[in-house]
Amino acid sequence: MMKLPSICGDLSDVQKMQHKLPMFRARERFLHEIKKVDCAIIIGETASGKTTQIPQFILQENLLRSGMLACTQPRRVAAITVAQRVAMERDCKLGEEVGYCVRFEDCTSTQTKLKYMTDGMLLREAISDKLLLKYSFIILDEAHERTVHTDVLFGIVKNAQQQRKCAQLPELKLVIMSATMDVDHFSKYFGNAPVLYVEGRLHPIKLQYLAEAHSDYFNAALTTLFQLHQEEAAQDDILVFLTGQEEIESMAQTVRKITTTLPSTLPKILVCPLFASLPHHHQLKAFRPTPVGCRKVVLSTNIAETSITIKGIKFVIDTGKVKSKSFLPHTGLDVLSVNWISKAQAWQRAGRAGREQSGIVYRLYTEAEFEKLPDFATPEIQRTCVSSVVLHLLAIGVDNILTFDFIDSPNDASFLSAITELKLLDALTVHENALCELTPLGKRMSVFPLEPKLSKVMVISDEHQCTEEIISLIAMLSVENILYTPMSKQEEALKVRKKFFSSEGDFALLLNIYRAFKQNKGCKSWCFENFVNHRNMCVVMDIRKQLKDLCSKAKIASTSHRDHAAVRKCAAAGLFMNAAELHPDGSYRTIDSNQTVHIHPSSCLFHSKPAYVVFKELIQTSKCYMRDICVVDIDWLLTCAPEYFRKKLKICR
Repeated sequence: MMKLPSICGDLSDVQKMQHKLPMFRARERFLHEIKKVDCAIIIGETASGKTTQIPQFILQENLLRSGMLACTQPRRVAAITVAQRVAMERDCKLGEEVGYCVRFEDCTSTQTKLKYMTDGMLLREAISDKLLLKYSFIILDEAHERTVHTDVLFGIVKNAQQQRKCAQLPELKLVIMSATMDVDHFSKYFGNAPVLYVEGRLHPIKLQYLAEAHSDYFNAALTTLFQLHQEEAAQDDILVFLTGQEEIESMAQTVRKITTTLPSTLPKILVCPLFASLPHHHQLKAFRPTPVGCRKVVLSTNIAETSITIKGIKFVIDTGKVKSKSFLPHTGLDVLSVNWISKAQAWQRAGRAGREQSGIVYRLYTEAEFEKLPDFATPEIQRTCVSSVVLHLLAIGVDNILTFDFIDSPNDASFLSAITELKLLDALTVHENALCELTPLGKRMSVFPLEPKLSKVMVISDEHQCTEEIISLIAMLSVENILYTPMSKQEEALKVRKKFFSSEGDFALLLNIYRAFKQNKGCKSWCFENFVNHRNMCVVMDIRKQLKDLCSKAKIASTSHRDHAAVRKCAAAGLFMNAAELHPDGSYRTIDSNQTVHIHPSSCLFHSKPAYVVFKELIQTSKCYMRDICVVDIDWLLTCAPEYFRKKLKICR
């Protein structure tokens, strides 16, 4: 067996660093435990070395035998950057022994033994191989995040482990890791799995709280940022946690503007946004070493909370806020709001400081406010629509959704809402014994990593011979903020944008933008002149390629139809439950729940009043708004789901 070298004078700098990590001191304890049991839980502080070292211990001890090791991450940026780090530590080329697999990007090969991947990608692998036979070890990292994909994976890997044991197949070992979690709850769920605590971090951190509560966290963050900039050394970089892309871009603009008024004796500020829809090559700017004479300021969503090290960060500014959605099953409404984080999230954020040096965390809330935070956030599966979960569990072969072994099950109303939606989409049938089964249409829908309504739009495009247009449309809908409107140029942006407007709605507008972008060969200057987000359009092109490959897998032919009516008929077929009707008083009401809704101000239909529309989503802010709207004919809706609409329209009227 290959053993780690002992600490001696000829160790490389990388090995010396590894040996300093708290996780290295727990190496023998971990290996002793994991050889005895099928599942172990590891609790270790951020920066203790869990994510990078545990997989390497397994490789070094030759525990994989013939299988692979998967280490899941909730976010793609973490999967990529950690894989890069571990490949460097093992002195191998990324994609060979160590690789990664995230949505729209697979950097692995036949040589890969350790694969860092998003939880969603492992879940998709389980659709074609529910026993996950290619893996000997699966590490579910950042378990406290409790994303929908991670929660579903808990049940799937636990079941795969049990079935492989019963069938006398090669064993599957599980490792559950986090810096903070409800340990007793997790241990009980995984058969009273032993818990290994790893104390310590490589560098200390200091916490600073506000003396008094402050309601404007945005300005408080700006004030703290520039106070640090004027008082601290240039090489000490700053990470600021904000709630979303718009907020980040607004702060980035403000920081750059203020910087021009500061004395020339101060270091230059290099602003690096970091959010999920940012293209990967732009995300990586935040991880590069800071140029001499500059200070890097990373403005990030909670994407930076877990399993990543951003070079140079000494100071973390934690606003204590996060933007999250809550789904209301009885209305089908997604409420998007800014909420307080949990204590677990606060500690994760604090852990971004002190990864390379001692650090300071500025919490923009009082210590009393911190004590009032919940210990853990509500699991995502209990506050979101679970239609996609039900569809993909059925695709894996789970026929009784209600008895699936969730660590925390969604409520009955969520299940009922999901099953009703999938039945209306003709994706499943429910038998007398309450078992569900996917229809042929449902099986084709499950190929796509989309919400079921959009999957139906994708599949039905084959019938209307407009697959190319629907692929482009769904790729555009999958990315936030295709258009941007600088505060200083709102009128100019609106004037330029009107050439893309269509009386048929926002779907047609998005297709017009896509076609113009393609005709201009993705030119940056064209994007700038037309107030189109070039970075996000590049993401659209990547998503489009992936969707096209999935269409081949689902046996959907490549067809094209320039008439937008074909596209709108597809939208009606998939989004008919998201239909709204214009009433005599000038208001819109959803046909499904008779709820009053409004056209979002960003829509090209904002000053129009079409009789019937479908929308991608409802968002509750100051009002209940329909976003991404498409004009449809009532006849199309009646054709898609005649009984549903005859009943609903009769009730509404």
